Amino acid sequence: MRFLEFASKVIKPLTPDQARIDNLKKQKDVAAARLKSERNRQKITRAQHAIADLTKQNQAGT
Repeated sequence: MRFLEFASKVIKPLTPDQARIDNLKKQKDVAAARLKSERNRQKITRAQHAIADLTKQNQAGT
C-alpha cells in the first residue's frame, strides 16, 4: 500500500450558510427522535392504564 492511501483528506471548514443549514438538519433529527420517544412513552402509559382498568374490573367482578 502506498502512503497516499492512508493520508486523510483535508476537510474544508463550512461557510456560515452551510454551517447554519447543517445545524438546522441536526436540530431536526434531534426533534424527530424526541417526538418519537414521547409518542412511545404516551403509548406505553395508555396501555398500562388500560391494563390497570381491566385488572380492576376483573377483581371487582370476582
